[in-house]
Amino acid sequence: MPPNSNNAEFYAILLSKYRPKVIETEAENKAAISIAEELEHKRLRTPEEDVLLELLVTLIEKFEEEYYPLPKHESHSMLLHLMEAQNIKEEDLVGIIGSHGDVSEIVNGKRNIGKEQAKALGEFFHVSPELLT
Repeated sequence: MPPNSNNAEFYAILLSKYRPKVIETEAENKAAISIAEELEHKRLRTPEEDVLLELLVTLIEKFEEEYYPLPKHESHSMLLHLMEAQNIKEEDLVGIIGSHGDVSEIVNGKRNIGKEQAKALGEFFHVSPELLT
């Protein structure tokens, strides 16, 4: 959500201070991450700082998706990691991504995670479905 016109001047000051742009190098990525972390950990962010943080996260994600794509087999490892981290068992996923047999095959790496299943898992685990495809 863009800042309203009353706060456009403050947003312009933030933009001139941080000068966000399309990230093209690892150094630029590290700098953007540093700024994003600074904003993320700020106790009380203004709406303009929220907009800037969202912009930086988008730029960082774009750079990292292009330069550090996850190999396809990583989706299975990611699912196992999410399950372990949140103490989720196979039976907890029945009905979310399919039958008990479907879940078992996916969890055991015998079947790939489909697009709709990745979407459902993303919603369930509160992560981007792209991590699971």
